[in-house]
Amino acid sequence: MKKTMAALMTLVLALCMVCVLPAAAEEGEEAFAEWNSEAPALKALIEYVETVTDESSPDYIPPADRIAVFDMDGTLCGELYPTYLEYYLLARRIFADPSYTPDEEMLEFGAILRDHALDKSFPEGMDLLHATHAAKAYAGMTLTQFSDFVTNQLVRDVDGFEGMTYANSFYLPMIEVVEYLQENDFLVYVISGSDRFICRTFVEGVLDVPYEQIIGMDVELEATHQEGADGLKYVYTKEDTIVRTDRLIIKNLKMNKVTAIVREIGKQPVLSFGNSSGDVSMHNYTIFGNKYKSAAFMLIADDEERDYGNTEKVQKLRKQWEEDGFHVISMKDDFRTIYGDDVKKTGTFRWLEEFANPVNPPAAAAEQEAESAGVQYVMYLGTNGKDTNKPVFTEEEAMEKAREILVRHFGGYTLQEAKGGWKDGENLYQEYTLVIYLNDTTADKVHAAADELVEAFDQSSVMIQEIPSRTEFYSPAK
Repeated sequence: MKKTMAALMTLVLALCMVCVLPAAAEEGEEAFAEWNSEAPALKALIEYVETVTDESSPDYIPPADRIAVFDMDGTLCGELYPTYLEYYLLARRIFADPSYTPDEEMLEFGAILRDHALDKSFPEGMDLLHATHAAKAYAGMTLTQFSDFVTNQLVRDVDGFEGMTYANSFYLPMIEVVEYLQENDFLVYVISGSDRFICRTFVEGVLDVPYEQIIGMDVELEATHQEGADGLKYVYTKEDTIVRTDRLIIKNLKMNKVTAIVREIGKQPVLSFGNSSGDVSMHNYTIFGNKYKSAAFMLIADDEERDYGNTEKVQKLRKQWEEDGFHVISMKDDFRTIYGDDVKKTGTFRWLEEFANPVNPPAAAAEQEAESAGVQYVMYLGTNGKDTNKPVFTEEEAMEKAREILVRHFGGYTLQEAKGGWKDGENLYQEYTLVIYLNDTTADKVHAAADELVEAFDQSSVMIQEIPSRTEFYSPAK
């Protein structure tokens, strides 16, 4: 009886395996639906993963050491529309952000950024030039404000394409690679030359890569009221939040990527994915002197029909990178689709027209400031929602939210609490009200802040008074 039962169990298990194996194969094929199945680089990747995840293989790698690093621009997403995402964001900050007034130096750099993007004729050292100007342009923004700024640009249509926003300009085949590696217990890191906080916002919702596994260009951060004070002496308070400064720490390219990996990961990667000379050091660090079997992959932009590739240029790189021991991924030959079948390359750009002139030039700002001399603006902000007539925030939250918005628009302000009231028929209503006093500013800046306050506090309007005034900053004689 026992032998019969054992035989039956063996038969059942065998039948289960027969049923399961084809399904697993189908799942494996489906995992790379956006690839051409005969792509040599894809075959090399699958063979590698199957080898290092097989516990019986001499090349087996424990899950804790399965580290895969990915460059972002040009490796996970497009960078030729017509230039890098971070360059596009800075151009919008300089030329199209009404809350920002660029100085003459920033405008000069903006002109370089604008005028050389289409033909890729940037001057030597553009990477560092961009990084230092970006640090300055975003200085003073909280991390939430910066994330909101990035998000507001990501929803725009991609220049040079139709059917795609910047938010979904990822290479679909490379998303499949990330997901495949994660399913096989690889820990995926994004190691980018772009700003760390741009990468965090951009990747969120597309790739399941947590913030702590995203490494990029960095600027120094500080508390709102720290104002450059030594961090060993300044004490963070309840009135503080974290803001960006204009002090660049690192442009995360070339050898800087290697040192960032050593500092922040602490383990040598076993897989590396990139697309340019800025990733060669990261690749070499991955494949040389590694105790585990390792591999590096370079993606070449050789598709001139679906993207803005350059076949002639990248073929020289292909030969060099194959000699260096890197697997080469061809967008033209290996990707069934790039951004999706509904996305079309237009071959036309609105870049020069979009950034022809700044919306808030320094001269206009100076003129507005001159006109504003002798005027104090007083804003009365209710905090009950326009439809519910109930508080949108607690009083403490309302004060903090107002501060967050005001500090982004003005160098100084005075904020007071008050109780507002009105009568509607027989009903008497009261609400917690914030009174905001603003000096040395312009009507345009006040209205820009009011737009945000109205939305944040769910108001139909705010009352703004312009009061003639004379301001003096008095210090008694000593």
